[in-house]
Amino acid sequence: MAQAQGFGRKYVKAFFKGFFVAVPVTVTFLDRVACVARVEGASMQPSLNPGGKQTSDVVLLNHWSIRNYDVQRGDIVSLV
Repeated sequence: MAQAQGFGRKYVKAFFKGFFVAVPVTVTFLDRVACVARVEGASMQPSLNPGGKQTSDVVLLNHWSIRNYDVQRGDIVSLV
């Protein structure tokens, strides 16, 4: 029985170690490099969301190119 408790503790400890490493890395990536967003509504039709209000498109928002001022004509820019 004592071995089972030590065995479970080992997995809990490993989970929390991974959790405390993965969460900051993920948050930094989503804030600095790129994130995924959903486009809903008619504001970007017909380029995005051509099906109307029933469908929505998923886009990748590239934060990296904005930081380097690498925006070109024809790019879609999202403002918050």
